[in-house]
Amino acid sequence: MTAPAIELKGISKAFGPVQANKDISISVAPGTIHGIIGENGAGKSTLMSILYGFYKADAGEIRIHGEKTEIPDSQAAIAAGIGMVFQHFKLVENFTVLENIILGAEDGGLLRPSLAKARQTLIELEKEYGLNVDPDAVIEDLGVGMQQRVEILKALYRQADILILDEPTGVLTPAEADQLFRILHRLKEEGKTIILITHKLREIMEATDTVSVMRRGQMTATVKTAETSPEQLAELMVGRKVLLRVDKAPASPGAPILEIEGLRVVDEDGVERVKGIDLTVHAGEIVGIAGVAGNGQSELLEVLGGMRPATGTIRLNGSPLALDGAGADGQARRAQRIAHVPEDRQREGLIMEFHAWENVAFGYHHDPSYQRGPLLMNNAALRSDTDAKIEKFDVRPADGWLTAKNFSGGNQQKIVVAREIERNPDLLLVGQPTRGVDIGAIEFIHKQIVALRDAGKAVLLVSVELEEIFSLSDRIAVMFDGHLMGERLPAETDEKELGLLMAGVSGEAA
Repeated sequence: MTAPAIELKGISKAFGPVQANKDISISVAPGTIHGIIGENGAGKSTLMSILYGFYKADAGEIRIHGEKTEIPDSQAAIAAGIGMVFQHFKLVENFTVLENIILGAEDGGLLRPSLAKARQTLIELEKEYGLNVDPDAVIEDLGVGMQQRVEILKALYRQADILILDEPTGVLTPAEADQLFRILHRLKEEGKTIILITHKLREIMEATDTVSVMRRGQMTATVKTAETSPEQLAELMVGRKVLLRVDKAPASPGAPILEIEGLRVVDEDGVERVKGIDLTVHAGEIVGIAGVAGNGQSELLEVLGGMRPATGTIRLNGSPLALDGAGADGQARRAQRIAHVPEDRQREGLIMEFHAWENVAFGYHHDPSYQRGPLLMNNAALRSDTDAKIEKFDVRPADGWLTAKNFSGGNQQKIVVAREIERNPDLLLVGQPTRGVDIGAIEFIHKQIVALRDAGKAVLLVSVELEEIFSLSDRIAVMFDGHLMGERLPAETDEKELGLLMAGVSGEAA
């Protein structure tokens, strides 16, 4: 019998009192795509970081192709034929693709021979696996889909036989995700072994041969993908039955809360990103903005959040909002009862080096309940409020003293969502609300958004996930190249029509 490509036996890892992995054993067959799923904080990324040498296990052993292997660091993992593509890419943004490919794998002190060798190898890899990227392009000029290809090429250049991908589609559009999975199947056909860490059940069902389920640091099941279902996997992940669709009553829209007329946004380079759009959001409704990333949705949210200047007119409850972008911290908008869950939680929603209880105060630090006199914060009150939010939103670990960087991506998102929704705003701006969030947390966040709508509040939702747009929205608007291409009711359209609008095909033609 062929030895497993990877075999982990009795792996345990604790961080202080938190048991991230507990006696985990897993076997991955060579030449397969093996999925690992679980809620945020279940221990998936920790387990893979042990395999890649970022962490050292407290107990257990690793076998690669049947041989017991010590992996004290990532260099040892690379030498063992393991490559890893992280959820947040490890690229130098002002370097070219070629320079990133050879970084840390140079042949001697002279770069010119290394670059020449790498260029030829890169051409061969691109042809073999369909990973076409301009080797001379600068990373910061590439979209996230192309940057991910560079990460995969880095691993292949280092002769990786085993490839680990951690939440690889968290920052990709649906089209980019489809292209990624075509590449993964090509890699599998060439004999590579792939471990896919994801929370998206659709991707697991479509892409993997076998799937292992983790819950609270332990391995609960390993099954053949063809012999299971999304419902069964969701229950194994969460430990209870999970509703895989949004359960909500029909909307009862009230008076206009948000009115946008002739809004135009020009970026720092003089490029017009939003081109004269008109949009209204009423009390008691969720309006979803669909579109491929980069078509003006982000700029729209930033203007509404007070982070970017614009021209035109925006009214909230009939009163005009300032459009000078001077309140970049969003504090003035919050005072006007606008809450904002930004698209990028790590850059715009949190300060990663700060404690969870400090992050809960951001934007609301002038709240009298957080104050002790005119100059001092009431930290005890703030920590008590954080503990309540952590409990209500099931943030794991339930420790307000942890820094934001020590929470998984999904639990970071819960902190941001809790901070904004619990303020009971008149208007909630929410960008990519469940990006990188597990199935149980998605269900919870969706319920909170619907509950806000049912309380008579207005919600403007931006998401690249069409399934999420259809599930949550009472009305759908589509953006392309800064224009609103049209509005549709979810019951009166489908993904094909929205896809055409997202590609710039006019409403009549669609």
